[in-house]
Amino acid sequence: MHVLQIAWEYPPHIVGGLGRHVAELVPALVEHDVRVSVVAPRLREGAFAEGGDGIEVRRVSVPEMPWADYPSFVTASNRVLAQAAMALRDEVGPFDLIHAHDWLATETAASLKHHWQIPLVATIHATERGRGRGVLHGPAAQRINDLEWRLAYEAWRVIVCSHFMARQLGDYFQTPLDKIDVVPNGVHIGGTPFRDADHWLTFRRRYVADDERMVFHVGRIVYEKGLHVLLDAWPLVLSRLRARLVIAGMGESLEGLKAQAHALGIQDQVHFTGFIANEDRDRLYHAADLAIFPSLYEPFGIVALEALANACPLVVSNAGGLAEVVQQGITGLVVPADSSRALADAIIAALSRPDMARSRAAAALRDVREYYTWSRIAQATKVVYERVMGEWHNTSWGKD
Repeated sequence: MHVLQIAWEYPPHIVGGLGRHVAELVPALVEHDVRVSVVAPRLREGAFAEGGDGIEVRRVSVPEMPWADYPSFVTASNRVLAQAAMALRDEVGPFDLIHAHDWLATETAASLKHHWQIPLVATIHATERGRGRGVLHGPAAQRINDLEWRLAYEAWRVIVCSHFMARQLGDYFQTPLDKIDVVPNGVHIGGTPFRDADHWLTFRRRYVADDERMVFHVGRIVYEKGLHVLLDAWPLVLSRLRARLVIAGMGESLEGLKAQAHALGIQDQVHFTGFIANEDRDRLYHAADLAIFPSLYEPFGIVALEALANACPLVVSNAGGLAEVVQQGITGLVVPADSSRALADAIIAALSRPDMARSRAAAALRDVREYYTWSRIAQATKVVYERVMGEWHNTSWGKD
């Protein structure tokens, strides 16, 4: 089976969960005997053409449109992505199936589906209406929503990462639930990133004093991640414990959060690291006493899986798919979204009973090893492909 993957993010360009999902899924599919070709925009460095190990990658230069809004830029870029896919097909042979990731690939995927008359599978990683907490804020958001609807409509089957997302597609786009497959994200199990205890202590001292607890958050710094709620909770935590909050990542809300920390008088107890490499992220998981993800909207929460895979105790909000990943009181603590009081209480509880927190983390690691491997996710995705191909072969569409 030869599958064309159309993705806006592909290494070395990875911004969020979509890019990480595609980057891990593609080689895992190859290990399950699926031949994969990838077409993506070249938004960072990286060769225009790469091949080998069952994967062909084509990165495409996108038009320079500083005057355009984002949906218009994406639409123009989709035209060159479609042209690149056509040229790739001439080079490597026909595709059996198209797999498109999110609204960013809708127009390319739909046009190729009808031109080649082969099935389309779509993964919808998040929704614009969900990010807006049920509201579309402006014309650009409406256009993104329309493209999400079209992708769900054009697809033979739709993959989502959580039952929460399946319900959203049913509510927002009237996508039939029997057209949707829930396939979670996966994660690699973390090793021990420190040579010895001295190495661990030296690294930890970069961020906290020996008598302080470390609470860690990593991810895109945007409103829906709920970090403003975490900062509001932090004075309550400091009234009970000596602790320091380490926030890693970049995003549009970063400067606003720094200003909020100053306004709350907690700037000395909050450390914004900016961008960190994956190696330091894993070291921080192992050095921290607690990881926290207080999202307002979260289709799944790969970062929560990463914390669990590194055996880091965890507190999350009940937003979206997070509550499906973390079992309250068993593998972590789950609190209502957008409640600084509940968040502070959970942080204090977890830091006050580190033995119980570590016990929950150990139980979570067992779950991750059983359910959330990329090999398992790739196999489940291949099952969707095989179902679609079997159904397509029993129709007359595309057989002329």
